[in-house]
Amino acid sequence: MKKIEKPWGYEEIWAETDKYVGKILIILPGERLSLQYHEKKEETIYVLKGKLNIWLTESEENKIVLNEGAVYHVKPGQIHRFGAPKGNTITKLIEVSTPELDDVIRIKDDYKR
Repeated sequence: MKKIEKPWGYEEIWAETDKYVGKILIILPGERLSLQYHEKKEETIYVLKGKLNIWLTESEENKIVLNEGAVYHVKPGQIHRFGAPKGNTITKLIEVSTPELDDVIRIKDDYKR
């Protein structure tokens, strides 16, 4: 497994081929990923632990909350941002995607990347 530290937590790549990638994402409480989209990459996430906030636009109010066991699919071109609610519990996701790992177009980022 390859562990990649991120400002919001970390990800572990547990499978990587020319056709798909499998990751585990750990999002620390109160942290979130970039508001982003992908040109080619398609991904499906499964909430393994905690709750997941998903923002669907640049509006802070336009979000949904998923509980453990929920699944969410992201198509190319779809704006999204994943985050963990504030509190004491991490959010743990399993992500399976197409292999375009560098296909990230950031719209907003809390960490100025």
